[in-house]
Amino acid sequence: MPRTVDSAASAPAELSDRLPLVMALACGVAVANVYFPQAITPLIAHGFGVGQDTATVLTTVTQLGYAVGIFLLVPLGDRLSRRPLITVLLAVTALALLAAGLAPAIGPLLAAGAVVGVATVVPQILLPMAAGLVGPERRGAVTGTLQAGLIGGILLARAFGGILGEHLGWRAPYLVAAVLTGVLALALGFALPRSVPTVRDRYPTLLADTLRLLLREPLLRRSIYFQVTVFGAFSAAWTAVALLITGPRYAMGTQAVGLLALIGAASMFLAPAAGRRVDRYGADRVNLWCVLLALASGALLLTGLAGGPAGIVGLGAGLLLIDVAVQCGQVANQARIFALRPEARSRLNTGYMTCSFVGASAGSWLGTRAYTQLGWGAVCAVVAVCALLALGACPTGRRKGTATPLPAASPDRRTTATP
Repeated sequence: MPRTVDSAASAPAELSDRLPLVMALACGVAVANVYFPQAITPLIAHGFGVGQDTATVLTTVTQLGYAVGIFLLVPLGDRLSRRPLITVLLAVTALALLAAGLAPAIGPLLAAGAVVGVATVVPQILLPMAAGLVGPERRGAVTGTLQAGLIGGILLARAFGGILGEHLGWRAPYLVAAVLTGVLALALGFALPRSVPTVRDRYPTLLADTLRLLLREPLLRRSIYFQVTVFGAFSAAWTAVALLITGPRYAMGTQAVGLLALIGAASMFLAPAAGRRVDRYGADRVNLWCVLLALASGALLLTGLAGGPAGIVGLGAGLLLIDVAVQCGQVANQARIFALRPEARSRLNTGYMTCSFVGASAGSWLGTRAYTQLGWGAVCAVVAVCALLALGACPTGRRKGTATPLPAASPDRRTTATP
């Protein structure tokens, strides 16, 4: 029979006023490692003398590694104490970043990038951890706070990578990120509260539960569908825009790509507000708003074909809308899935984020292929099609979903405490 954890022993620590901000900062620093390569792929292509389509494989490989890491490592958040798990993962990430920064050829760089993706899953362990430290009436708001940190990390990552790479070469962002991630590992080792696992199941059982949750939870599948489509559009746009900006139409450097990313800073401030809207109106309504923003983004991004100042303004506006859509949609979807099963939040987040980053990887691949073969207009078409697919799945009426029980043995694994 699966072993349970004593509920008194596993009672969570109180969430102080400052801890969500510390966790949000940690989310931002960690997730930046997945996104800053998007801004420096032209520099990598020039540095190794390879084609730009070959260099952009780094973005796809890193995101696929992230999806693999989420599936294989995030479920351990329900089985192991989270503080040492997070510290170890950050240390591995720092070493992989160092290896990437010292890579002698494109092959070792791709391998190191894959390891970075696999290990830098700390935000997806911190999010369910934070959700378990608050009541349901605050879950959306706290999720929004951590999501704001994620957004800040994504935005600053592109600016950080583009500006630093332009002045010091493509290796500099990797080496600086290695130092920052190592410092973060030490800081979280002191800041995070002690946590006790809520289950003692074997590792294969945790992975099997993740797959069962994907099959049995309609609300989980709905959240995944919305995020896969919108996140795929987001990745297609951001992977291809670096090629557009540094190409013959605009002939600008990677520093311009980083500065363009800062336009999306508004989405960082909207994420907590989106969490409050989820608490008030529900996830479906917020998702509908986000899908409509993604559709409008596809139209605005098309103005990038004009070139010159008008094209830059259109690109900035379109990228801002897709940033807001994907980040606020993330808040809505994660708040919904964290409410399904308190004892299985890490496994729910595993299924959700694994599928999301598979969609992101597919979006990066489609964006690169669309741009290199058909041009920027085809990238805008990819964004619009993804948004229309999401819009077609929006519920037309008020629908409620319920959690479906896991197999008979599962209740023995549950406890009254939240992870």
